[in-house]
Amino acid sequence: MLDSTATSLDVPPPRAILFDLDGTLVDTAPDLANATNALRRLHGQNPLPFEQIRRQVSNGGSALVTLATGLESDAEGHLEARQYLLDAYEQAVATHSQVFKPLDEWLVNWHAEEKLWGIVTNKPRRYTEPLLKALSLEPGALLCADDLSVKKPEPEPLWEAARRLAIDPSECWYVGDHRRDIEAAKAAGMTAIAVGYGYISEQDDYRTWPADLLFDTCQALVERLATF
Repeated sequence: MLDSTATSLDVPPPRAILFDLDGTLVDTAPDLANATNALRRLHGQNPLPFEQIRRQVSNGGSALVTLATGLESDAEGHLEARQYLLDAYEQAVATHSQVFKPLDEWLVNWHAEEKLWGIVTNKPRRYTEPLLKALSLEPGALLCADDLSVKKPEPEPLWEAARRLAIDPSECWYVGDHRRDIEAAKAAGMTAIAVGYGYISEQDDYRTWPADLLFDTCQALVERLATF
């Protein structure tokens, strides 16, 4: 595995950049934390610290419900609590969310040059589209959790994104902040890029993921992307 300062002829330059959404391209944790603590208040509990919630965001709504209430996914009341959390999130899906800096500036330039990019996320389209609209993001390809019969870490969503961009998967970089992102990228034949600034739990070490490149900070990622 290569770190952010390494160079290698084995890592080809991309024709397209594909991103995971939450924790990689967009910092959605503030709005998801508000929804999580709304669920806490419903159960008569005090709010959790933001950083504690942030580390669980990439694990999805069920993980946030378990964090907030202690209810495991198969426990009675979990589904009702999850729906409450998602409804609270949907009402304020882009109140505080924003593209990570300085990815926001890089993306404006990349888009202006009509270069290819896309988003492959396990977030349902119901929440993704309003978020992207609020942030004025227009990816050339968008694959959400409910678009296909499978989702990451399966490679099919990444393949479909490449197909929609009319390029070979080997010409894509896929950037993510979760092990499943890296596994999906490797399975799809894309260059797998791990980022350490995302929503990573204390028990996980992104440096152990099977990535082709890793970047500790968003600034380091953008500096590398700006060379293309």
